[in-house]
Amino acid sequence: MTRSEGDSWDLASSVGATATMVATARALASTQPEPLINDPFAEPLVRAVGIDYFVRLLDGDLAGFDQENLPVDPRQIVANIAVRTRFFDDFFTQAVDAGLRQAVILAAGLDTRAYRLAWPGDSVVYEIDQPKVIDFKGRTLSQLGATPKAGHRSVAVDLRDDWPAALQHNGFDRSQPTAWSAEGLLLYLPPHAQDRLLDEITLISAPGSMLATEYHPDGGTALIERSKEMAGRWRDQGLDLDLSQLVYQGERSVVPDYLAAHGWKVSTLSRAELSASYGVAFPDEAGATPMRHTVAVTAVRQ
Repeated sequence: MTRSEGDSWDLASSVGATATMVATARALASTQPEPLINDPFAEPLVRAVGIDYFVRLLDGDLAGFDQENLPVDPRQIVANIAVRTRFFDDFFTQAVDAGLRQAVILAAGLDTRAYRLAWPGDSVVYEIDQPKVIDFKGRTLSQLGATPKAGHRSVAVDLRDDWPAALQHNGFDRSQPTAWSAEGLLLYLPPHAQDRLLDEITLISAPGSMLATEYHPDGGTALIERSKEMAGRWRDQGLDLDLSQLVYQGERSVVPDYLAAHGWKVSTLSRAELSASYGVAFPDEAGATPMRHTVAVTAVRQ
């Protein structure tokens, strides 16, 4: 499915399917020996969405699934998502340790941090996403008997609309410092919308607010090319998902520089450096190259 102006999705289509894909990787990562992360809700959520390819991945039942013939070893994808997930997990833990009690997860998808991290009782976690996504995840987690670890407020709004107003209508206090995450999000926004999102975050962030996100120095070009290779393999296995049709190309602002110019103190780590910090060896294979230079960004509002 190619993106279009004003498009929408659920967790089995378009951009929403990428959230299910990432949750599948989190589920698989959680079952590894000495796992880097633990997301007990990822597997039941993926099964509830019901995309056959991802369910078969969880079951270890993909006939003809030949790792040697894929552009990137699926185990590398799982390890990469585990590292990324741990980075954002640790970001929120560090924000709590710094005294922040208000968090916003942008484009939350199947993120379950409100349910699985150790939030202080006086914390409030806001999740923003498309109405269909918010509704499905809320209903499914409730049916699973899952309860948030802190105050939890879902904000069903498209990030292309006036989400700051919707957020404040749901109780967000712009006078209090906030921990923001934009995980796996920016490439799914047009370049000008990326800047607008960062501007909107900045506008309603009190001093001491913290932000975690990612930046692709090549504008995601290498990832897009790899996605085109993967799409054919996935179609052969029954998954109609071409990530190259879902992201926006074009010249983008350098996220760390943009934030620094707008009043944030910025720190960065490449994905290879981040992996090493968690004791995970970053692979040398060509298929892993697109992720090697992906930058994990953390910033503090001055």
